Amino acid sequence: MNRLDWSSSRPRRPLHGSVRVPGDKSVSHRALMLAAIADGESRIRGFLEGEDTRATAAVLAQLGVRIETPSAGERVVHGVGLHGLRGSSQSLDCGNAGTGMRLLTGLLAGQAFDSSLIGDASLSKRPMRRVTDPLALMGARIDTRDGLPPLQVHGGQPLHGIRYELPVASAQVKSALLLAGLYGVGETEIIEPHPTRDYTERMLAAFGWPIAFEPGRAKLEGGHALRATDVNVPADFSSAAFFLVAASIVPGSELRLPAVGLNPRRTGLLHALRLMGADITIEHECASGGEPVGDLLVRHAPLHGVELPESLVPDMIDEFPALFIAASVAGGRTVIRGAAELRVKESDRIATMATGLRTLGAAIEETPDGAIIHGGQLGSGSVESHLDHRIAMSFALAGLVASGPVRIDDCSHVATSFPGFLELANGCGFALQSVS
Repeated sequence: MNRLDWSSSRPRRPLHGSVRVPGDKSVSHRALMLAAIADGESRIRGFLEGEDTRATAAVLAQLGVRIETPSAGERVVHGVGLHGLRGSSQSLDCGNAGTGMRLLTGLLAGQAFDSSLIGDASLSKRPMRRVTDPLALMGARIDTRDGLPPLQVHGGQPLHGIRYELPVASAQVKSALLLAGLYGVGETEIIEPHPTRDYTERMLAAFGWPIAFEPGRAKLEGGHALRATDVNVPADFSSAAFFLVAASIVPGSELRLPAVGLNPRRTGLLHALRLMGADITIEHECASGGEPVGDLLVRHAPLHGVELPESLVPDMIDEFPALFIAASVAGGRTVIRGAAELRVKESDRIATMATGLRTLGAAIEETPDGAIIHGGQLGSGSVESHLDHRIAMSFALAGLVASGPVRIDDCSHVATSFPGFLELANGCGFALQSVS
């Protein structure tokens, strides 16, 4: 992947317009996987055309699933049924997709064939024991490199259901175990310390698999079948998050974000920003494929620091880099606790954001599971993205309010989750450019 640096500066005018962000990445991954092992043909609309989701599609194609692309943002998946996947003699490359690798590990644990899952340099540093250890309790055999990818998944292992209490709340781990549970004998029940997003549970139900779930708990039995269904993917709340923060911190701004997915296990940032004084309203609420959807209207408002309730943390784990920027320019002090999960994302997001914000003159104290951020004025400087797409986009927000340009090194990985971010951002008033 070619290196791509950005320079972000104060906009010449407030941010205005309607910003339609790409489809939800989490829903796109799950829709592909369930459609692949369903009986019949499924059509996915609003599919995220990102590198992560395309990597998952390519893996499924390697496993014998025919996937057509009638137009951008659309996929037709010809399901092969629960036991119709075919092994590949080649490694299955997940690229930078942590969601893809973890969920595929659960799916492949129940197959009759061996599989090798690999990823890029960033993904190869992400911990996988949180998935492989509980899968081993179900009877799976998975070899790792000291808990890191690549993963060697041994096929032909009889799986059985388990009752498992997650030590750390994680929608990815929960989803991997539920996918393995489709192939297990008996009942698989997952209990979480805090409720996480329930995309997998909702989508399993939409595909006709009997499942019982409520916040913090999900339960299913193996031995059923998935029926093909059409999926409309809502706009990705995590992508919308950058524009929610941008309009909140740039004076005079007003942005509309249409048809955004508002799953209650995903919208923690919305509540956090409102606690800080943000002016965000929801309009035209409806349901699409079992998921709540609505338009978000955000206007500039002075923000103030808060002690973030830990109950919000699981529902906004991907949005913390953007929140760090909001907190760095808010009045007063913001305290974040209970977010140790940030240290094992594409980068150590606590350390990376703290280092970058200090470079821009912010006062921030890093803690083991969060940070204490003292709001003030940001200055110019050069920060490192560590090839983390959300870090790169978050520091693009810093440039909107900094005293001078903010240069962000190597933003090439932004395409993994948000293709076209630069063009969409500049279309509503950002002053963001690629530089060499």
